[in-house]
This record gives sequence, C-alpha cells and structure tokens, in this order.
Amino acid sequence: MRLCVVGTGYVGLVAGAGFAEFGNTVTCADIDEAKIARLNRGEIPIYEPGLEKLVQRNAAEGRLVFTTDVTAAARDAEVIFLAVGTPMAEDGRADLSQMYSAGRMVAKGLNRFTVVVIKSTVPVGTSEEMTRVMSELTEMKFTVASNPEFLKEGDAVSDFMKPDRVILGTTHPKAAEVLRYLYAPFVRTNDRIHMMDPRSAELTKYASNAFLATRISFINEISNLCTSMGADVEMVRRGMGADPRIGPKFLFPGVGYGGSCFPKDVAALIHMGQQQDVPLDIVTATDRVNRRQKVLLVSQAMDYHGGDIEQKRFALWGLAFKPHTDDVREAPALVVVRRLLDAGATVRAFDPVAGPAFVRAFGSADGFELAQSPYDAVDGAHGLMLCTEWPEFRRPDFRRVAGLMADRAVFDGRNIWSPGMLASWGFTYYGVGRPVRRPEVGEADQESNTAS
Repeated sequence: MRLCVVGTGYVGLVAGAGFAEFGNTVTCADIDEAKIARLNRGEIPIYEPGLEKLVQRNAAEGRLVFTTDVTAAARDAEVIFLAVGTPMAEDGRADLSQMYSAGRMVAKGLNRFTVVVIKSTVPVGTSEEMTRVMSELTEMKFTVASNPEFLKEGDAVSDFMKPDRVILGTTHPKAAEVLRYLYAPFVRTNDRIHMMDPRSAELTKYASNAFLATRISFINEISNLCTSMGADVEMVRRGMGADPRIGPKFLFPGVGYGGSCFPKDVAALIHMGQQQDVPLDIVTATDRVNRRQKVLLVSQAMDYHGGDIEQKRFALWGLAFKPHTDDVREAPALVVVRRLLDAGATVRAFDPVAGPAFVRAFGSADGFELAQSPYDAVDGAHGLMLCTEWPEFRRPDFRRVAGLMADRAVFDGRNIWSPGMLASWGFTYYGVGRPVRRPEVGEADQESNTAS
C-alpha cells in the first residue's frame, strides 16, 4: 500500500520504517527541514536500538522516503498516519496545535477517498474534531480513525513489529477493512486486533498509561512505608508479584517515572476528568506521589550528610528517563540535579548516550558538568546517585569506585545493587524502600567483590 506518515519522531519514524519493512511504500513527512535532511543522509535523529538499520535498509531499497512537503506526500497516499507531538500545555491538557496543523496540510492534498489515522496520543473526541477541521479545507471524501501507539522507548521497533495488541478505532466499514489488511502481517500468528469506536480507542491509550503509572506510584508509596517500618520493599514486591492477579510488571520501586508518555498522559487524563466534572482521585494521587518520589535521593543525601550538602560533590549515573534511550523528558535526573545545585552541591554526571540531550534540556549551570566515564564521575565524590539502570551500571568495579570517592555513600535509585556487597567495601547503602546498610567494623577490609 502507499502510505504517508506525518511526523518523524519516535512514533512516526518507527511506524514508517516498520510498515516499509512489510513491503509498503512509505513517505515520511515532517516540516523540520534539518531533521529531514539528516534522514536523507542516512542519519537517525533519535537513539532507538535497531531503528537505524531498519530505516537505512528500507530507504536503500526505495520503500521509505523523506520529505518536507506534507501536502504532496498526502496526495498519493491511501492511508495517512498523523504522528506529531501532543505535548503537555501549562494547564495539563494536551496541546493539539501540531496535530490540527498537520491535519490541515493533509486535507489540502487529498484527491481520493483516504483513511486518515491519528497515531498520536490525543484526548477523547479528537478524531471527530479533526474531521471537522479537515472538512473545511477539502471536498474529497475521507474518514478519520484512531490507532494509538503502544511503543516502549528502548524497545520500540520490537513493539511495533510484534505488537501485543493493535487498537483500531473506527466505525467506517471501508476504513476497518483497509486497516485490518494493513496490520494483518503484524498479527499473522495471533490476531490481536481490537476494533472499537474512535472515542473508546482514544481513551484506551490514556487508561493504559495511567494504570501502569499508578502501579509504579503505588509500589513507590509502599517503599516509603517500608523505609519507615524497617521492611524491605524488594521482598514485598516479589511476594505481591507472585500473585497471578497482580503479576510482577511495573512493580519496581525507584525515583519516579518520566519520559514522553506517562507524565503528560496522566496530566491530560486528569484534565479531561476535570472538564467532565468526574474526579479522578487515584490518577491525581499517582501524579502527586511521582512528583514527591523524584526528590528521594536528595533527601537521602541530606540524611547521610547531617542535613547540609553545601560544597559536597555528587556523582550521578544515568540521565535518561530509562535505559536504552536518549530521551530526558520529565526524567528524574532533571529534578535531582536541580535540587542538588539549589542546595549548594556540585554534580558530575555520566550517561552512555543522553548527556548532550540532558544539557540541552537542563541548560548550562554552574556546578554541573558531564563526566567522560562512570569512574570519572565518582572521582572525589561525596556520594554516588543512580537514576537510570543502564546495563553497564549493574556490575561496576566497586573496588575502583571505593578508591576514587571522597566519601563512600551510595544512593541506589533503582535497587540494582546488593546492600551487603556494598557494605563489605565500606559503603553506606541507601536504596528505595530498603533498610539503610552501613559498613560494620572490618567490612571494608574484606577481599570479596561478589554480591552477598
């Protein structure tokens, strides 16, 4: 089929390359000239494992092309996907200005019956409003459907190529037929397509993300209770997750969620509830707990240093909101660094890929610098904070770390290290919802660097 994908961010670029991989001819359109120029040179503007090869292979074989002319790209397409940004506005609602702008450009190019599919996350009723907006600019017949994405950054290519479900929101028979045909190769072994009306499809996306965010905030709140009562949240979550009605996923305590989806989708859902005069108390609490959780590591550092961290230097490992991405939107590290600097401390941070993106988002600031390696970051530090559980951080050389640090204090924001092992090397260990482990007399002299 001939497809057009408007927007070349995470969703648009992955979708465009994924559809092309199954033999479709795909034009990815974006008004960002610099981004399109990079893509035409074979450069990928985002970090996403597996995406570069997928894009380059399909571009080389002529199935995937890039352009800044959105209207022309829409003219030849049988199906048009809108995958532009819907960022959070100041009041929490989703900003749809880019979405409607894309719809207007697309409308001007229609010259046959076309299925227009909203791939971005949008509030309930957007498909209907998009129909109205586009109808003002074209007399051609078209229909607007909803097809929300469920991609995890860091594993987006696999999620798209092997979806656990495909939500198609349309009541138009022809659109349903076309979209089922388009997605058939992706669900060949197990038909996981769910047909529904557009409003239900739009709400399914928000409800799904809010529920997952709620699980994270719930276990984080339980972790704080564990800290106060001397329990270990790692034991608690394993016991909970063993119940098949609960399961283990999204029950990992930490320093809060971030990224491009959970924060803005939770905020947008809260706003929709307010507009409809339907209180969403659980969702509101989820957001409140998450905001509070992001300051946990700084509170722990204050506790360790007796309430004063002025002129202390901290090493920070991990700046992206999660591993395997350079996305720092709403990342906990943004809050951690700001709180540390405001308290008079300095920060040396390392992330395998997200350093430049973090600097662009955070801006320049006295007292903050990027390190060249994890060990460069800890040199002379009065504490090591972990914000992102990159694989290379899971088993560092703690013998070397101990020798470099000015003060052996570790603040494990993802519970990936063994408290006993760190204590054996003379570290004071703070985790999330775990008892503080302090070195005992003689422990720092032990010669074992294996987890206890």
